Amino acid sequence: MTKKLFPLFLTLLLSSCGLNEAPGSSSDRNQDPSSEEQKIDKHTSGLASDQRIGKSLLLASLKDGGYIIYFRHATTEKDYADQADPLMRLDDCNSQRKLSTQGISESYEIGKAFASKGIPVDEIIVSEYCRSWKTANFAFGEWTQKDSRLNFLPYENYTKDHIALMKKNVIPILTRPPRPGTNTIIIGHDDIFEAATGIYPEPQGIAYILQTEGENSFKIITSVLPSEWATL
Repeated sequence: MTKKLFPLFLTLLLSSCGLNEAPGSSSDRNQDPSSEEQKIDKHTSGLASDQRIGKSLLLASLKDGGYIIYFRHATTEKDYADQADPLMRLDDCNSQRKLSTQGISESYEIGKAFASKGIPVDEIIVSEYCRSWKTANFAFGEWTQKDSRLNFLPYENYTKDHIALMKKNVIPILTRPPRPGTNTIIIGHDDIFEAATGIYPEPQGIAYILQTEGENSFKIITSVLPSEWATL
C-alpha cells in the first residue's frame, strides 16, 4: 500500500468503527431529549411511575406504621394565592378558597380507603387554613393539631429567604417519627412542601409518603393520587 493511500485507508477504517466521532456524539444523539424531564416528572405523578414500590407492598408497609403522609389539601373551587389577599382572614372561611364538591368527595373517599384497608393513623396535623382542616374532617372525621408552621407566608411570590423560612418551619414536622405502629397525617399546602423538597405537589389532594431518617432528615418513598388509595 502506498504512503498516500494508507492515511485514507486508516480514516475509513476508524470511521467504520465510530472511533473518529467527537466525544459524546454517538449514542447521545439518539437519546430521548425528554428523558431528563421524565426523571423530574416522576416525582409529581402517582404510583404508575417508574421506580415506584408496588401497591401491595405499600399497603403492607403503611399498615405496619412508621410513615409521615403529607397531603396537599383536596381540590378547591378556585386555585389562587388567597394568602396574599389583604382581606383574607384565617378565622373566616368565606374569605378563603373553599373545597369544591370534587374536593369533598376526594376527602371522603380517602378516609373511606384508610378505614377499609386498616391503615393506622395517630396524629392528624393541619394548617390554620379552612381547606386544610376541612379536608381532615371530611376524610378522617377530625384533626388533632393545627400548626401555623404549615401556613403560607402572606405573599404570592417568594424570595429565597421566604422559601428558606418555610423549609425551616416545616422540616421539624416532617421529621418527627410517628408513634410505633401508626402513621402521622399532615394536611398542608403546595408551596410549603415544595420549599422543603423541591417537588411541587400536583394535583390537589396528592399525598407523599415520607420516612424519617434521623434528625431533620427524611426520604420520599412514593406519591399517591387521590383516586389511588382505593386501589391499594
